[in-house]
Amino acid sequence: MPAFPRFHLLLLILGSASLWLQGQDAIRIGEFASLTGKEAAFGQSSHKGTVLAIETINAAGGVLGQKIELFTEDNQSKPGESTTAVRKLISRDKIVALLGEVASSRSLEAAPIAQGAHIPMVSPSSTNPKVTQIGSYIFRVCFIDPFQGAVLAKFALNSLHVRRVGVLSSVSSAYSVGLRKYFVEPYVAAGGVIAIEQKYAEGDKDFKAQLTAIRAAGVEAIFVPGYYTEAALIAKQARELGLAIPLFGGDGWEAPQLLEIGGTAVEGCFYSTHYSPENPAPMVQEFVKAFQPRWGGEMPDAMAALGYDSALVLVDAIKRAGSTDGARIRDALAATRNFAGVTGATSMDADRNASKAAVIIAIKDGRFRFLQTAAP
Repeated sequence: MPAFPRFHLLLLILGSASLWLQGQDAIRIGEFASLTGKEAAFGQSSHKGTVLAIETINAAGGVLGQKIELFTEDNQSKPGESTTAVRKLISRDKIVALLGEVASSRSLEAAPIAQGAHIPMVSPSSTNPKVTQIGSYIFRVCFIDPFQGAVLAKFALNSLHVRRVGVLSSVSSAYSVGLRKYFVEPYVAAGGVIAIEQKYAEGDKDFKAQLTAIRAAGVEAIFVPGYYTEAALIAKQARELGLAIPLFGGDGWEAPQLLEIGGTAVEGCFYSTHYSPENPAPMVQEFVKAFQPRWGGEMPDAMAALGYDSALVLVDAIKRAGSTDGARIRDALAATRNFAGVTGATSMDADRNASKAAVIIAIKDGRFRFLQTAAP
């Protein structure tokens, strides 16, 4: 786990904390994230982006004449913990709105609680379409998997020039199940062939049986719609079995741990995501310049950028609502159009999803390198 300033060490130890603004009234916003556990890299990055956004807003005077107080709960990357965390934030901390979660499965757990309490919830990066279908109080600032799957299908056919692909997906992750479906359908419709499909479960560490079957199928590339830990291990074991073909995936690969675990095995692999710090756009470069000194020189990844944007979009809605009433914030969120953020302009569609372009990242020389902007 990366080093944290003392405040954040206390946050992880106690499981809940706030950006305390002594002596002032404050608007209470809740955040639930995976700060420890299997997908901690995602939650920590998103949390850092959120904290930077709140600090920036407060330094500029806050919103509606008040500062923002951020309450954060760690769900430890565990099933079921997100519902407990959100109930605490709503009943104990009296939040007016909620940020989270990064992972679709955990957002799907928590969204019914927020919906039932009429607390607006904004997910930074849950891409499964079912998340916002929970109800009218649930939003996201990222693209969704039907878009991402179509982007990856087009990339495989037109950029990688592969017509015969193997798929290795999780049976126990809503993210993986959805992204697999939304890649396979457009890929096959455009003339690609899925030569073989293999499955794994979250937490698996040995993928050699599945990879041996994939190797025997004579594929040109392997699509792995999963998270960074499994993707890195799959890449390592694929190389050990002599598979020198490209592996590619979605935004679940986005974490420094992909390089730390995968090492040279992930060289020549690709994934789609929401943003690149190499983007020369002034707002992106200003964000990078603010983020790095705040977090010990760390380069902000897509989860950090989405955490940042989710907080900005929410606070902008509170400002336009002129109120902390849940229904009025919800209506203002739904009316969001062309809000300029680090990950692009956010406009909410009728289903409370953000429509944005994606970027493709290539792993080269041990680094994440911006390759291209992509749309279906």
